[in-house]
Formats: sequence, C-alpha cells, structure tokens
Amino acid sequence: MTVGASERIQALYWIETAFPPEDAAAVMAGEQSSGTFLHVPGETPELLERAAARVESIELLEPVAQPSLPGASIPKGLKGAPVYRRATVRVSWPLANPGPSLPNLYATVAGNLFELQQFSGLRLLDVTLPEAFLDVYQGPQFGVEGTRRLSGVEAGPLVGTIIKPSVGLSPEATAENAAQLAEGGIDFIKDDELQADGPNCPFDQRVDAVMRVLNDHAARTGKKPMFAFNATGDIDDMLRHHDAVLRAGGTCIMVSLNSTGLPALARLRRHSQLPIHAHRNGWGILSRHPALGLSYVAYQKFWRLAGADHMHVNGLQNKFCESDDSVIASARECRIPMFRRPGRGCVVMPVFASGQWAGQAPETFRRFGSTDLIYACGGGIMAHPGGVAAGVRAIRQAWDAAVAGRSLEGAAREHGELKQALEKFGK
Repeated sequence: MTVGASERIQALYWIETAFPPEDAAAVMAGEQSSGTFLHVPGETPELLERAAARVESIELLEPVAQPSLPGASIPKGLKGAPVYRRATVRVSWPLANPGPSLPNLYATVAGNLFELQQFSGLRLLDVTLPEAFLDVYQGPQFGVEGTRRLSGVEAGPLVGTIIKPSVGLSPEATAENAAQLAEGGIDFIKDDELQADGPNCPFDQRVDAVMRVLNDHAARTGKKPMFAFNATGDIDDMLRHHDAVLRAGGTCIMVSLNSTGLPALARLRRHSQLPIHAHRNGWGILSRHPALGLSYVAYQKFWRLAGADHMHVNGLQNKFCESDDSVIASARECRIPMFRRPGRGCVVMPVFASGQWAGQAPETFRRFGSTDLIYACGGGIMAHPGGVAAGVRAIRQAWDAAVAGRSLEGAAREHGELKQALEKFGK
C-alpha cells in the first residue's frame, strides 16, 4: 500500500507549562517525530520536511499559579514565581511515520510526551486519522444493527445486567442465574470482568451450562438473550474461547481492553464471527486526573477501529467518579462516524452501566437523544422487591415513559413494578 505524503494524523492536546506554550509545543512535536533535545547529524532540512511533526495551532487558556503535576521544570534564569500557562495544541504527523498501525500510532500520539519536563499537565483530547487505516483494520463487525438483530430487540434500549456475585459461582449456578434472567425477559447478560477462566468456573463449562439454558429458552419462546462471555486471556485463549461460544450457539464475547491490548483485539476481530463487547476496566488509570492521560473521546477511537462493537461509557449518577457531562460526551462520540467511507464509520453501541436503575432513564434519554444503547443494571434489576422479572419490567416502563416524554411518577401510577422501583431505589 502506498501512503500519500499529504495524509496526516491529527491530535489535539490540553497542556500546562511554565514555558512559552509555543516552545513547549515545539518540544512535543520534536520528541514525537524526528527531533531530539540535541541536534544530530542526519537531521537535514529534507528529513524534517518529510518526517517532522507540525504544530498546527495553539489556543491559549487561563493560566494558573500552581502546577497540576509534580516533576515539571521551569525556565532557567526565571525571575519571580512561575506562571503555568494552559492551552490546547493541535499537532500533526505524516502518516508515513508510523504507517497505518494502531500500536505505532498510539506510541506516536500518546507516548513519551507525558513524561516531558516542560509540562506540568498534558492530556490527549482527540485524534483524527486518515482513511488509510481502514485498509488495515476492520472496525466493528456488528455495531448497533447487528446487535439488535442477534438479540431480537428491534427498538428501545437493550435491557441488560451483570452476573452477580462477580466471582464465586459455579458454571451450574451461573446457568441458573442466566435462566432466571431469561425467564424475566432480559435482553442482554454479561460476565463480570473478574470472571474469566478460573478453576472454580472454567470458561468452557460455563459456556456449555449457560447456553444449554438459553438455547432451551429460545426454543420455547423464540427469544435468546445475548450473553457476553468474558473471553479475556492470551490471544490463543481468546480465539479458542470465541470458538467455544460460537459452537454452543452464543451470540457475544467480552474482552477487557486494557488487559489485552490493541493488537490482540485486532487479531480477535479478524477471527470473530460474534459481536465483541469491549470492557474498559482500568480506565481510571488513564483518565482520572484531569491534567494527565487521555479523554475517552480519543481513547475509544483506537478500540472502535480495532474492532469493538460495544463500548462501555459508564452511566449517569454512577458509582464512580465520572461526571454526567463526561458520560454523555463519551456516549455521543460512539455514534459519530470516524471516517467518511460509506459503511465504514466505525459506529458502535454505547453501554451504560455502573449503578443504573429505572430512575436514570429519563435524563439518559434526554441527554443522549437515542435508544441505541445497552442499559446494564445490576442491583436495579436483581434487587427489585418484586424479583428479577419485575426489575426488568420496571426498566422498560421507565424507558417507555422517557421516550414518550412522561414523568416517572405519572408512569408509576399505572405500573406497579416501576412504582416499587421508585420507592426502593429513589431514596
């Protein structure tokens, strides 16, 4: 494949520095392309023209008096207290530097620059990629439409839940849990990310036990809930796990992204005949400090291109530290095409989870503006006072009210299950 010289990778950063922002940005560009801290032989004008990163723009923000992160330096000979200037900086690279390679792209836009002494804060906000990446990576295979087809849910959110307890259940106990959920009308079930292939609940035995009850349920009712089995492991193990789920009649596998890496997900995508449910556990390491790491807007693009079909985005009023604004921005981004090539926008289905119940449905729908999502509720279903089936119905009643523009209180006067949910969880 020939890479055109005009094709460039774009990355947007937030920076904080005691140095002039244009000098600090030039250090970023040099460190992540052809430059180094000393001029070296061979760094000719021709090479720089061909391979150097470019600072495309700098937009100054409000400065601060104290550094956000330790270890940053200040200009030599500075008189008086340093001022830490903040800015957004856009940098571009020729595609020919890393080539259309996700691991090398990541090293380029999210590599050593986080450690540079010139910065007391640095965060990758977004990336924009040339379409040459689509000649190498497949992106999501199923996305929203394929997920709806396999789950049998034509409209509305997929109402889902997580097998609990997270670990400790045998394959048979997991299957009993799945059978109860299927009878309750659930659309989607997933393993907890901590339940993979341990000796107390081996993967193959869990798949066989769970799919036996789900296939039986489908034969009786015509509906087979989608179960995302946690296939996470070494690459060969994940391929084998996928095949076991496929043979058993399953319709989804799950992968812990940060544990397995981009090349592993891309390899699994090339092999897979099932949707890949992408779990972001460990995301807080990359994101929790606002002056360091990656925004989810940037992060999720790597995984969408590698082949994820579903991406976790947290949930409103969640049990973690993420704000509602951040959750909604993440979910909306999953629906925005990454590329203009027809049918290759890499659009995926967002997964709302973490302390979700019927009460968040109106605000989630109002702010997200779509029902193309998986709405995964743990205790909001499993701990409903009327049981699992009542818990599922309460979630659906809440979403029906949200879509119709009705208040939950008004809908609860007609639906006992929703009324029970509001009385128990609304406190």
